[in-house]
Amino acid sequence: MSAGDVIGLGIMFVGIIAIAGMLAGAYQQRLKFKGRELELFAGQTAEKAAQYAAHNERLEQRIRVLERITTDRAAGLMGEIEDLRDKPLN
Repeated sequence: MSAGDVIGLGIMFVGIIAIAGMLAGAYQQRLKFKGRELELFAGQTAEKAAQYAAHNERLEQRIRVLERITTDRAAGLMGEIEDLRDKPLN
């Protein structure tokens, strides 16, 4: 093996190491990007979940009001029916 061959082999190893370093750096940047993307997605998902929970709570409150109106009117209606039964027919 001549000195030129050794130098060429050394340059080839340095080139391979440089290329591997660049690929590793690019891969790390991609991982950072994907991590940030997941963080943003998680934040949006949490925000949507909170909105759905608030909407669900409002619907439950409305249902409670409707149930109360229904049961109050049913009790009042039963009282009116009983009052009519107690009244003599003319």
